[in-house]
Amino acid sequence: MDDQSPHSFPPPAYPPQMNEAERLNRLRTVTHVLYGLYALFFITGGLTVLVAIIVNYVKRADVVGTPYEAHFEWQIRTFWRCLIGGLIGGVLVIVGVGLLIWGVVGVWMLYRVIKGWLYLFDNKPILAPRAWF
Repeated sequence: MDDQSPHSFPPPAYPPQMNEAERLNRLRTVTHVLYGLYALFFITGGLTVLVAIIVNYVKRADVVGTPYEAHFEWQIRTFWRCLIGGLIGGVLVIVGVGLLIWGVVGVWMLYRVIKGWLYLFDNKPILAPRAWF
């Protein structure tokens, strides 16, 4: 029986062990993809943002202690704050300022996606302070 058969003992490690450089490279790629999904929001109208936030939460534990942890926090905070702003704008459409709020939220989201993605491209850490912005 060879070492890769399903009946070998002990079973092969899953997922296959990778070195730290490979792991960080994969996490960097995932972070790029997530910024892309957030950016596609402006074309798709929201479905890609739902996929992105789910992946953010599923992969969040994997990025702890890496340069990408702050990017994940940045993305998650962007999502929730934009959702809250969008809901407030939706309620205030009735009194006529909702569209303005949606516009401001959209520009703010675009700023956050561009800034985060540029920092990621430059391998610079994104500062994700606890403040609203």
